Amino acid sequence: MAGDEWMLPYDDLLSNLNGLFEGERDPIANAANTPATTWQHLPDINWAGFYCLKGGELVHGPFHGKLACGRIALGKGVRVTAAAGKKTVVVLDVHKFPGHIACATASNFEIVVPLIRKRRLVSVLEIDSPSRDRFAEADRIDHEAMAAAYVAARDA
Repeated sequence: MAGDEWMLPYDDLLSNLNGLFEGERDPIANAANTPATTWQHLPDINWAGFYCLKGGELVHGPFHGKLACGRIALGKGVRVTAAAGKKTVVVLDVHKFPGHIACATASNFEIVVPLIRKRRLVSVLEIDSPSRDRFAEADRIDHEAMAAAYVAARDA
C-alpha cells in the first residue's frame, strides 16, 4: 500500500508540525502534538507516539491511537532495537520480528525512529499500522524528518 499516493500528506504533516513547534519549546507539549498531527495526516495507521528512555527502560509517552504497553525493559522488541542501535527500524511484519512485544494485536507494521539529542538517546517515535508493508523507504526518510523537527524544537 506504500507509494506516491501518500507522499503529499508528509508535506502537510511536516508543515503543520513546524508551525506547532514554532515558539513552543516544551517537550511534552510538542510530544503530544506530534502523534496527534501524525494521526490526522497519515492514513492507515493505528498508533503513533513516543517511548521515553527513563531509568534503563522505555516508558510510554504521549501518543494517539489504541492502548499500548506502558513500560518496556531493555532487551527485546522493535523499540529497544531502534533505541539500542540509535537507528530507524522498519518492520514489515511485526509477527516475524524476533522478540517482538505485542502491545497491540491490531498492529502488523512498525516504524521506530530513535530521537537523539546532543548525541544521547532520549526517546523513540513509533508509528504502527494494521497493514503489512505500510511504508516504503521514502516514508522512513519522512519519519526521520519528523523526529528531527521535534528534536530541533527542543534545542531551539
